[in-house]
Amino acid sequence: MPEWKILITDGLGEIGKSILQAESHVDDRNGISSDELLQVAPGYDAFIIRGRTKLTAAILKAAANLKVIGRAGVGLDNVDLDSAQEQGITVLNTPAASSNSVAELTIAMMFALARRIPAADRSMKAGEWNKVQLAGIELFGKTLGIIGVGNIGALVAEKATNLGMNVLACDVKCLDEVIRSFGASPSGTEKICAKSDFISVHIPMTEKNRGLINQSTIQQMKTGVYLINTARGGIIDESALLEGLNSGKIAGAALDVFLIEPPGHSDLVSHPNVIATPHIGAQTVEAQSRTSERIAKEVLAALHSEAP
Repeated sequence: MPEWKILITDGLGEIGKSILQAESHVDDRNGISSDELLQVAPGYDAFIIRGRTKLTAAILKAAANLKVIGRAGVGLDNVDLDSAQEQGITVLNTPAASSNSVAELTIAMMFALARRIPAADRSMKAGEWNKVQLAGIELFGKTLGIIGVGNIGALVAEKATNLGMNVLACDVKCLDEVIRSFGASPSGTEKICAKSDFISVHIPMTEKNRGLINQSTIQQMKTGVYLINTARGGIIDESALLEGLNSGKIAGAALDVFLIEPPGHSDLVSHPNVIATPHIGAQTVEAQSRTSERIAKEVLAALHSEAP
């Protein structure tokens, strides 16, 4: 049996590393720079990456022996997929491993927005007792619009329905009967904008989706709407979002992702009606364990020429 050489560039859970080490040589170089990766790339049969590592055309061209790329996570926007395809490199990810964790964060963000939990916490730590000023709203009976009902969006729909919310959902790849099976009503984006009290996006970041939520779509929304993004930065136009928050059109936003990460202490991050978290959607013990195990098994299967 050949001994495969596998490079881990952004860290991996111990369960995944143990699976890989059982039949391959594994180098864990968490935080390796692009220049270093370019130099060592020719020596590996497989890369396992997360969102930090950018696999450009130049790096893939240098990786003459590369057979498999495993993305421990969902998005593949940091991999030059055209170059990988041209070179016959198999590209894998783990789209379902962290779905529940991201869905739970989305629901948690809705609760935090509705009940103004971060503001209440800040006021208490400042020695205040702003009970009347921090009145919130219930999620029960409110309308949630979901843009994208893949693995995560479907779970959000089910959880929100169980909370007594009315759920509208759209997805260009999802049949109406499938959307209904999640407890949601199939709707177009215009209806979602016009009718929703909360809107959450769960679509990949593509050129088509860049700025999908923009000044024009925000103007179609109900005054006092809440926006949640646990998908990818850039799907919501950040300038338009800030303008909507300042005008009062948008009551609040909860953002786990940003166009530039980390975003720094920007006007959007520091806005009093914004809940900002550092891309922690998949950062749970359970999700990380599932992700590391699944990507390790999938990469080895691909190296053995087995169907992933």
